[in-house]
Amino acid sequence: MGKTSTLTEVAEAAGVSLITASRALRGVGRVAKETRERVLAAAAQLDYTPDMIAQKMRGGNSSLIGVFVNGFRSLVMHELLSAINDEARRLGFDLIVFNADHFDDARRAGTAEMLRKLCDGLMLLLPDANDGLLDKLERAHAPCVLVGFAGRQVDLPVVLGSNRLAARGAVDHLLGLGHRRIAFIAGTSYTGQSEERQRGYEDALRAAGIAPEPAYQRQGDFNDASGFAETAALLALPAPPTAIFAANDAMAFGALDAVSAAGLKVPDDVSVVGFDDVIRAAVVHPKLTTVRQPLHEIAVRAVAELVAAIRGGHAEGLRIELPARLVVRESTGPAPRG
Repeated sequence: MGKTSTLTEVAEAAGVSLITASRALRGVGRVAKETRERVLAAAAQLDYTPDMIAQKMRGGNSSLIGVFVNGFRSLVMHELLSAINDEARRLGFDLIVFNADHFDDARRAGTAEMLRKLCDGLMLLLPDANDGLLDKLERAHAPCVLVGFAGRQVDLPVVLGSNRLAARGAVDHLLGLGHRRIAFIAGTSYTGQSEERQRGYEDALRAAGIAPEPAYQRQGDFNDASGFAETAALLALPAPPTAIFAANDAMAFGALDAVSAAGLKVPDDVSVVGFDDVIRAAVVHPKLTTVRQPLHEIAVRAVAELVAAIRGGHAEGLRIELPARLVVRESTGPAPRG
């Protein structure tokens, strides 16, 4: 293995001071364009790579954000990751993405702790309320932000969309179309968002003088297959619902397929509403009526809050809820007569 070049050698080759070379390579501070280009050229010629671990040990910054996720299956996860990456890069940070079912698991805790020490701050996307890492971060008030979390009160920054209010608006839309037998397909409870959407569903029904019917409330798994299965069960009821509100778009897509498989039509026989407005919602047939989460705005705000926490050295507990809105497309229509 060849000798590793040092920052001092890069500075000497570029004819600048050590601090100027450091600033040029990190893209911070005021460095003339010509000087920065000269430093970058010297670094490339010497095959110089910054030692981020050494920088952190000296109390410096790595310009890294650790993004912790519990699986990559969610379509929302993909859109959030893309927007977070764009905003972080714009502000001079790179991402390290770490996936685990539970970050406090004995097999994952060591990696999680290593990344926490290496990265300037952490962002947890759709975290599990039962993960012990949340308690650890809360005690330390470490620079971090939770995205899409409504599982419990937590003394850390949280950025999410308006689940309960937006869900009520979705059900109000169905009520306005004359529907009275409205079903709800819930998702998993890990982040607490499904429960908030269910509360909004029940709020709207009660305000309309309709008692929530347990038979119309089904437990899904935030995926197409569960949406299909639960919709098939709903359609088999003696008095099946005329409208279905799913806690996310993936389950709504499954609902669309189940209605078709039953020989019925959307929205003539059954109206369907989703939640999130992922890209696919506008291209399925029929196009899905759904609640549009402001995913890009959530990502931008989450990065801004994390950078503020990094610069301040600790995270302040606050909850930032951004408004979501209903997007009416082709999957909802008037309740069928009779």
